[in-house]
Parts: sequence; C-alpha cells; structure tokens
Amino acid sequence: MNIDEILRSVVAVSSSIPDDAFTAGTLGTRREGSGVVIRESGLVLTIGYLITEADEVWLTTLDGRVIAAHPLAYDQETGFGLLQALGDLGLPALEFGDGTGASLGDPVVLADGIGQFVEARIVAKQEFAGYWEYLLDEAIFTTPAHPSWGGAALIDTKGKLLGIGSLRLQMSQNDEVADINMIVPINLLPPILDDLMTRGRVNKPPRPWLGAFSAESNGDVVVMSVAEGSPAANAGLRRGDIISEIRDGEVDGLADFYRKVWSSGPAGAEIPMRVLRDGREAWLRIRSADRNAFLKKPQLQ
Repeated sequence: MNIDEILRSVVAVSSSIPDDAFTAGTLGTRREGSGVVIRESGLVLTIGYLITEADEVWLTTLDGRVIAAHPLAYDQETGFGLLQALGDLGLPALEFGDGTGASLGDPVVLADGIGQFVEARIVAKQEFAGYWEYLLDEAIFTTPAHPSWGGAALIDTKGKLLGIGSLRLQMSQNDEVADINMIVPINLLPPILDDLMTRGRVNKPPRPWLGAFSAESNGDVVVMSVAEGSPAANAGLRRGDIISEIRDGEVDGLADFYRKVWSSGPAGAEIPMRVLRDGREAWLRIRSADRNAFLKKPQLQ
C-alpha cells in the first residue's frame, strides 16, 4: 500500500450551518472532518453529521487547494453523507474493499484529510446502537483511535476503502480501557448510492422518528433528553423515563427498542409505549415523523 497515494484521495471537509438549523444546538454551526473521493468526477463520501443542514461546504486537498462542494445527501440509516465538488478536484478515487469480509486483528490504516494517519487493527465487529435513534447491524471498531475520526478513511493493506470513521469511544477489556473508533462499513453504500445521487435519499418510505435521545442501562432504555418540537416532546416523553414496552412487546435494550419502533410502519405511524416514571407506569402515544422534515435542505451553491 502506497500511503502517500492513498492520502491524496482523502480531503478535509469544513461546513457552515445556519444558527436556526435543527441540529445547530447539538452538532454546532461549524463542523470539520474528512471525506474520501469515490469517483473521479469529484464525488466525496463523508460521515453525514458533518454536512447535515449545511449551507456552505468547502473541501481542502492535501496540496492546499480549496474547492466548494454541494451536499447531495445524508442517509439517516447508514450515517453516510455525499458531497459533489463544484470544481475540478483532479484526485484519484479510492476503490472499495470488503468491510464485511474484514476480520478481527486485521491491520488497517485510518487516514484523515490533513495527512494524519493511524496504523490500527480491527478489534471488534458487532452491533452498534447510537443514542440518536441509529443502529448498525455490524459496525467496525479499531484501535488505537485516530484523533480526527469524523469522515476519515479506513483503508486495508491493499489500499482499498473499508469504511468511514464515525465516532470515538472507549472499550473495556481485561480491566484495561482503550480508545477506539467506530467505522461505518463501506458495504452499506453500493445498494443505496444511485438513489442518494439522483434523489438525495433512499427510494423507500422513511423510518418513524421520535426525537428521543436514549441510553441503555442494565438492559433498560432510559431517556436522556428529547429534541425540542419533536414527536417525543409533543407527546410528553421526559428525561428519566424508562421505556419498557412498545405496543404489547417488552423492550429488551436500545437496539430492540429501535427495531420495534421501525417495524411499526413508515414515518407518521403512531407508536404506543409504556414508560416508568418516578416509580409509576404511564402509556404514551407518539405520532412519529420523518426526521428529514425537520432539517434544512441544502441550496445549490
């Protein structure tokens, strides 16, 4: 693997988000990370939270050129974001590898858009449930962690793209705590890429969204907060509520909670849930929504 050649295909991403954007309070109005050139036409793959609701995006190449880009899509299910450079990047596209086929212990490189890279190994491949109503059946986890992980490129020993960096977490093993990165596998992209490029979203009904930020504690799903103006807020869900049932099925952890909500129908479906609040039971009926309907749409630059 020629790391210098690989690094040319990874660019820095900088985005500006309006102050009144739905995600401004949680994700900020200035976001920076990385992206990977996946087509020589200037199509760049990144992690979606960097560009959601962005009204201005700039790409910076390793040799210092700055080029404007247009946000094409943010896929809520995978977490991927797509950008189209509005000028000639003149950079090679990285070839896709097989994130699903990668094995524990495999050596990898996680590279960002300013030329930093970390030589790492895959330490886990497992389900990941995020507090923001997000679930991957099999995410990739690597260590040591990269200090600039958002949108970074996970590369195998053949120089192929295995996934896109999403989070920095901690893993406990044998009484030791290690910093790790969570990676979204590249295999999730090809089935949806054409839809994202032509429609800006996958061609299927959107999932129901509640607007609840939740955590798992000893198997219980505990509400940490609710988004202002969201379906959960409007229905009276509160911080500290423990979600114990969806319809007539008991909730067994965060991933099971999401799957039960998403199996209730498309966005707009009513989600009845039993919650424990201050030692008492209560039933709420939440009229779900399409999360994208709350987000500002990109304007062509």
